[in-house]
This record gives sequence, C-alpha cells and structure tokens, in this order.
Amino acid sequence: MTAIPRRSLGATDLLVTELGFGAATLGNLFTPVSDAVARAALDRAIEAGIGYIDTAPHYGRGLSERRTGDAVRLRTELIVSTKVGRLMQPDSTVIDDRERDGFRSPMPFQMTYDYTGDGILRSHDHSLQRLGLDHVDILYVHDIGQRTHASRASYYWDQLTTGGGFRALERLRDEGAIKAFGLGVNEIDVCLDAMHETRLDVILLAGRYTLLEHDALDELFPASASDNTSIVIGGPYNSGILAMGTKGGGVVHYDYGIAPEHVVARVRQIEDVADRHGVSLPAAALQFVLANRQVASVIPGLGSADRVQQTMTLYREQIPDDFWNELREQNLIRRDAPVPTAAR
Repeated sequence: MTAIPRRSLGATDLLVTELGFGAATLGNLFTPVSDAVARAALDRAIEAGIGYIDTAPHYGRGLSERRTGDAVRLRTELIVSTKVGRLMQPDSTVIDDRERDGFRSPMPFQMTYDYTGDGILRSHDHSLQRLGLDHVDILYVHDIGQRTHASRASYYWDQLTTGGGFRALERLRDEGAIKAFGLGVNEIDVCLDAMHETRLDVILLAGRYTLLEHDALDELFPASASDNTSIVIGGPYNSGILAMGTKGGGVVHYDYGIAPEHVVARVRQIEDVADRHGVSLPAAALQFVLANRQVASVIPGLGSADRVQQTMTLYREQIPDDFWNELREQNLIRRDAPVPTAAR
C-alpha cells in the first residue's frame, strides 16, 4: 500500500499525514458507538497509514479522548491534537447516554467555557489525564468566536487575550510541552483576529473551505501563507451534503442544519458534472481541499473501520482533469482555487 504523504505544519518540525482522523464521532456524536467499534476504527486507520488524529474534550465530554488515548498510547510515530476552551466538571445528574450538546455519551460531566490562562493550562492537564499520554503535539483553541458565543463572544475573546489564554499557549509551546497551537473553529474572521494577537502555527478550519465554500481564499489563505500558518481542514463534506449528495431522497444537511435550496441546487449541478466524468462526489470533496498546498491535512470524521476503508478508497480515487475543468467553466469552483491533477 502506498504511504500517505506527510506535510509540514507551519514552522514546526511536525509532519502530519495529509489524510487525518477526525475523532468527534468517537465521542458518540448523535449516535452511540461501542468501545469495540471505536477501537477498530482507530486501529484500521493507523494500519492504513493515517498518522494524525484530532480529538477534543467536547467530543462526548471526554469520551473521545479516552478512546483515542487507549489506541495511540506508546505509538510515538503518531501526531495527536486536542483542544482547549472547555473544562469538564463532574455532574452527578448524568445517569444515561441521552443526547447532550450533540453527543450520546454517558460520561458524567458538564461543560463550562474557560479561555483564561488558568483554564487553558487546566484543560491541557486534564486532557493528558484522559488520554493517558505524557504530551500532545498540537492544542487548538476550540470554538472561540461569534458563531459559538454570540453575545458572549467579546467576553471570551477577552479571556483569551487580556486574560492570559494566548500567553498560556505560548508558554506551553516555548517550554516544549506542545509543539504547536492554533484555533479550531468554523468561522474565518476570528482566525484573522487571532493572527494579529499571536503567532499561530496552524488553524483547524471546519466547513469553511470545501468544494462548496471558497471564501477562505480571499484573506485567510494569503494571511496564513504570509505568517507560515498551516491550515487543517475539518468538515470537508459540509455536514454531509458532499458525502451523501442530493439523489438519495430525504433531508440533506449542510453547515449543521438542513441544507437551503440554493445549496442543494449547487450540489446537484456538481453531481451532474461528476456523473458525466464518472467521479464520486465525496472523493472530489476530499481531494479538492488537499490541492491547496497551504492545507497540511484534511480530517474527516471516521467512526468505524468500514468508514476508514471507504475514505481510503475516496482518497485514492483517480479524478480526471476534465472534471475540474468543467467545474471551473460552469463557475462551480473559483478559477483561483487550486485543483488536483490526475497525475498526483
């Protein structure tokens, strides 16, 4: 099996596989996943050559971190990232796995936001305990910004800036406790704001640079290239519409909700082009983002061994150049958006 290429991460010495493992599903995102299924997914990914795994305290209130740690412990060749900004507090009222914050997890904790310096350091330490690791390579500030916090956005931004959050991350990096830090968000403006406050090694951008969305090319990608800040892409399928397409019937989802008609119509146009060229839509979505060399890795959610295998097939699918050319001709992708070549 051909090895998955690795790409450098910012100015660090980290090399991440261009295809990574998004571990939100292992926190029982919307539906329960057994320990055995979760472990099989991680084992299959590692066997396939995926060498970068991203998790977070938020994913099942610690469940994803516990499962990830059990699979990667003593595997020194793997790169692991987790996130800060939420602390997990014991909660005796959690007695089942009913859905809370999108996760069907039985972990008896409740979440509180904390982006202060003390909160960042505590979150890092708590994650090491849940993972059972002596270090993680990358820390992302999770869900800072207007989209998550609305009227409280400036309050939490102050915690991160004047409240010492960024200083704590700089200290962890300077001391060698982590090798890199950045933001893990699904909005662009807060990334640009953060780049004025501190030196980011990497930005995990979920859903904002995809086959459907190219606005990151306007300001974020040029700024990140200038600052030597790498991009990791999460949510390459825009909440499912680029994975499932529009032809199966039923409700299709985009950006964490029901897809609006104009988005559905655009995806149908892309599907028509894909059909003419014998291309699968999710393969195009996965490979499109990797054509941009500012992108270090793409991390789709991988909740089972079968899903890992399907994703490997999509990743290796040969897509003809004429497919991308037709998308450009029909203005379905921007002309300045890099695209893969069949000889990649």
